[in-house]
Amino acid sequence: MVPTVNSMVAPHLQTVGFQSLDNGSALNKGPVSIGYRNPFLADSENPIAHGRCDQQDNTPISGPRPDGGKRLSTDQLVHTWVGPGHFGGLISSPYPDGKRVIWSNGREQIIKLDYETLEILATYDVAELTSRQQQEADIAGLDDLDGDESIGHAANMAMRYLTGLDGVYSLLDNEGTLFLGRKQEVVAFCDAVPGGRTSGIVEKARWEQPPDIDGFFVGINITHDGHLILSTDHGWIICLERDFSSYITLRLPQAKREAAAHCARMEEERGNTGYGWVRTSLCTDETGGIYSSSVDHLHRVVWTGEKLSLDEEDGAWIAEYRNGTGRGSGTTPCLMGFGDGEDRFVVIGDGDDVVNITLFWRDQIPDDWERLPDAPSRRIAGLGPANMGNPNLKEIQTEQSITVSGYGAMTVNNHPASTPDYIPARGARLLCFFLGHNPAYTPFGMHKFEWDPSSRSFNEAWVAYDVSSPNSVPLVSQREDLVYTCGVREGNWSIEAVDWSTGESIGYWVMGGSQFNTLGAGIIIDDDGRITCGSIFGKTRLLV
Repeated sequence: MVPTVNSMVAPHLQTVGFQSLDNGSALNKGPVSIGYRNPFLADSENPIAHGRCDQQDNTPISGPRPDGGKRLSTDQLVHTWVGPGHFGGLISSPYPDGKRVIWSNGREQIIKLDYETLEILATYDVAELTSRQQQEADIAGLDDLDGDESIGHAANMAMRYLTGLDGVYSLLDNEGTLFLGRKQEVVAFCDAVPGGRTSGIVEKARWEQPPDIDGFFVGINITHDGHLILSTDHGWIICLERDFSSYITLRLPQAKREAAAHCARMEEERGNTGYGWVRTSLCTDETGGIYSSSVDHLHRVVWTGEKLSLDEEDGAWIAEYRNGTGRGSGTTPCLMGFGDGEDRFVVIGDGDDVVNITLFWRDQIPDDWERLPDAPSRRIAGLGPANMGNPNLKEIQTEQSITVSGYGAMTVNNHPASTPDYIPARGARLLCFFLGHNPAYTPFGMHKFEWDPSSRSFNEAWVAYDVSSPNSVPLVSQREDLVYTCGVREGNWSIEAVDWSTGESIGYWVMGGSQFNTLGAGIIIDDDGRITCGSIFGKTRLLV
């Protein structure tokens, strides 16, 4: 059993296996299994993007519960200006003084913030800084402009702040080192004074990509025995010692033949490199499994402790998924099922025009399992068309990782409510990311499916028609049985709370204008149960 929330600091690290959270006493929902805690990550609730190596986006910690809808006052919000591209926030282990910090990597700076106050403790410049005045003017334009002017303004902001963005995924290890992949190098940052919580930031080490590896770094994770795992958009998987002393590489099947041409084509069609042959991060399990999506396939590569393996004898496999768009999955793979006797899966959103939440058998496929109709691989255990309750919907995709808790898997609608005729296909993401608060473009819908182990079927659980989540990565508080996301209420950005079991909107907190747009960032519930999230040029915490 998971300890009570107040006693959770010491037992955070579970080297292998799972925890069982019994939330049935209060909510009668039954036990929920939780993925393992990697001992080589920082001892906190958020040491890596998406929370744990399994990339589920859930936490056993209780988050706040709204009482209907409420607009927050200024004393109920903490907002710290940090500049562009700070999507995540990694929480450190306790320092010798018992306190923590939050590490954040952005386009222009690496930043360390006080865990309690969000005060900036230290910065490290990695690019030329844009002025606060420029950023404030850009935010004002998002709120004040309308129609074609607003779209042009958003496009200019995307060019200024997002073009060439790298290092989106990162992790913080148990020694307080921040690792991130930047284009063609891996960089490690740490405290200037070891154990010095308020000390400056220094670059600890840098690993240059060898010439025989091509493509830009995309994902980063860590194995159960403490090796960094990285991927490139050209299909390389790299196992790297954390001191950068040695590495082992493997190239995914078909990458040599397909990856470079695909990346070049997507660059021409989509105008950026965010649609590579591999375009998302990866997840890892407690036995050496590494899960990465290429443009048409999901791969299980195995770290044996000595090599990266594609051999079936080592437990590796490859499985095709549906990909009607030709652009592949836009979601980081995540895991489902951890307890004894539980069915175990890998979960992605596929590449179809109407995205399917897709389950893959994680281990050996049951002998009596029959290939599903319309599934390109026998390894696929479930296909959940995330049409937001409209079976006639022609197009809907998501750029957020599928949110998983227990046997439930949920995605959100990232397709704008309308798109002007002159906007190219690649502009749809622009509308949701920068202008999702505009009623003309605000998307609505959250769609959850659930695996039934008795019937071995993947079924629709609910659709939340009235909740918007234009660009945020949702998070489940398992103890509260709530899923949180950043949404929109009457043109203002909000934090939404939805019952994970029923899809009922429990309530929301209105934060305000575009200053609070998450712009693709995730919701974090920190070790003290507070909601914190990245925003367009800042970090925001709710004091509720």
